[in-house]
Amino acid sequence: MARRKSSSKPHSKWRLLWRGLGLLVVLVLLMQFWYLGRVLWWKAFDPDSTAFMEAGLARMQEKNPDAELRYRWVDYNRVSIQLKRAVIAAEDSRFLAHEGFDWEGMELALEKNLKKGRIVAGGSTISQQLAKNLFLSASRNPLRKVQEAIITVMIEALWSKHRILEVYLNVIEWGNGIYGAEAASRRYFKTSAASVGPDQAALLAAMIPNPRYYESHRSARGLLKRKAIIAARMYQVTVPR
Repeated sequence: MARRKSSSKPHSKWRLLWRGLGLLVVLVLLMQFWYLGRVLWWKAFDPDSTAFMEAGLARMQEKNPDAELRYRWVDYNRVSIQLKRAVIAAEDSRFLAHEGFDWEGMELALEKNLKKGRIVAGGSTISQQLAKNLFLSASRNPLRKVQEAIITVMIEALWSKHRILEVYLNVIEWGNGIYGAEAASRRYFKTSAASVGPDQAALLAAMIPNPRYYESHRSARGLLKRKAIIAARMYQVTVPR
C-alpha cells in the first residue's frame, strides 16, 4: 500500500502542473480576445483614454490630486497635412509600405545600438507605438514586447492606415499631461492642429521620443538637430488619404 501511495504522488503533481498550465493558456487567450474586442471597438469609435494616459494621470496626481490631462480628439481631416508628413518622416518613413513591422528599420536600429553599446535608436513603427500606447506600458520587458507585436498584428489586420494614423496623432504624449495633436498645438503654438505649419510640425514630431523633457527644453541641441532632419525629409513621404 505504501508503494502505491508514493507512486501516485508524482502523477498528482503532474496533473496539477498541467491544470495550472491549462488555466494559464485560457487566461492568456481570454486576454487576447479582450484586446481584440477593444481593437474592433476603436476601429469605429474614438478612444477617450489609453493605458499611457491613465499612467500619466496617475503620475501627475501623485503630486497634485486635482491634476487633469489636456486631451481633445480631432478628426483626421482636422490635422494639418504638414504634421502628418512630419510625424511619418520622424517615426515611420515606410508606414504605408509595411504591415506593422519595419524589419529593415529594426536591423538598422540594432546595428546602431550595438555600435554605441547602448540603446540609442528604436525600430518601432507607428502601429507598434500605437499598440503600446493604447494598451500597455513603456516597459522593455520581453513579454510586453511580445504582447505589443500581437496587438500590432490585430491593428494592422483590422484598421486602415488612415485610421491608424488618425488614432496615433490623437493619443500620443506631447508633454506632461498633454495628449494628441490638438492639445499639443494649443499648448505650444496657441493654434489648432489644423493650422500647424511646416516648421511647427517638424518641432512637434521631433519631440515625440522624449516629450516631457522637451516640453521644458525646446532649445535643446538634440531636439533642434532632429527637427532640421525631419524638416528636410517630411516632403518625401506620402500620407494616407
